[in-house]
Amino acid sequence: MARQPGFFDIDERLKRLSDLGDQLETYTAAVDFEIFRSDLEKALKYSDGARGGRPPFDPVLMMKILVIQAQNNLSDDRAEFLISDRLSFMRFLGLGLHDRVPDAKTIWAFRERLTKAGAITDLFKRFDEALRDAGYIAMSGQLVDSTLVAAPKQRNTDDEKRQVRDGRTAAQIWPETPSKACQKDTSARWTVQFGKARLREDGKPMSDIAIPTFGYKAHTSIDRKYRLIRRWEVTDAAAHDGRMLRRGLLDPSNTASGVWADSAYRSRKNEAFMERHGFTSHVHRRKPKGKPMPAHIRRGNATRSKHRAPIEHVFAVQKQAMSLTIRTIGIARAKAKIGIANIVYNIRRLAQIQKAEGA
Repeated sequence: MARQPGFFDIDERLKRLSDLGDQLETYTAAVDFEIFRSDLEKALKYSDGARGGRPPFDPVLMMKILVIQAQNNLSDDRAEFLISDRLSFMRFLGLGLHDRVPDAKTIWAFRERLTKAGAITDLFKRFDEALRDAGYIAMSGQLVDSTLVAAPKQRNTDDEKRQVRDGRTAAQIWPETPSKACQKDTSARWTVQFGKARLREDGKPMSDIAIPTFGYKAHTSIDRKYRLIRRWEVTDAAAHDGRMLRRGLLDPSNTASGVWADSAYRSRKNEAFMERHGFTSHVHRRKPKGKPMPAHIRRGNATRSKHRAPIEHVFAVQKQAMSLTIRTIGIARAKAKIGIANIVYNIRRLAQIQKAEGA
């Protein structure tokens, strides 16, 4: 007959998880999550409990659940199950085996409340302030780029697509079917992502690869020194990258003036904007139309690419390790999802930096 597990058995299992490398434990060591409490309480505006009812879950605990979700790409239902199932999740949240676990509806309501309050941006800024106070200030210039984040595809008629492009809301397009309207995303857009053609064995180029994508675009700026995300924004997938450079994507507090970006950000307006605000442009130059790329420009772009490469690592972590996708409807929720993913990336990156410093 199997014996009942005791406290010492659980302690041994947790110690084993630590020895194997519990990433959430490194997050706990790297970040004091209490720094988010004031912003969370301000956004949530919970009542004082005078009217009775079950008290809400601790907002910092709920914030940690969002971290777990972003780290592992979990739905609300899956998060509820795994929090109840995994000791590593319980330890990160400070829950015991007999403690009550937030259900999927509670998790959804918490995130929705933060989204409507626009609190994710404030939470990101709060953590960035903590990073700077700890000595991780933005240094050595900044790298700018964007990546597409897929969302659930919409199957609309040509007339419905036209109305979406005209800026009509879902309620206006489908007034007689509100249940359908609430499932329609009129903020996301289609775009085509082109892949570079490779040469065949006979030396002739293959056809370019065109990949249609529906969803949103995450615009990101990181500092070159610590490779932490400092500025970010979210638009529909069809938005032009270059315009975002002049809309708050650059960090004026960076100790160096250099800005590295690909040729999508090269324009007269952007170059004039950077010069006017004290930035030094290292933006890729474009190939002359109808002419081969001059050798000196090709060499210059190759050098710029070496400096710009780290920002691709940010997107690789978010889209591969964290499996970042959008499951929700509307740009407000998409921005909240990507904003939380940016916070989690910075937590993850901070843990890596501290590990390297302690080595």
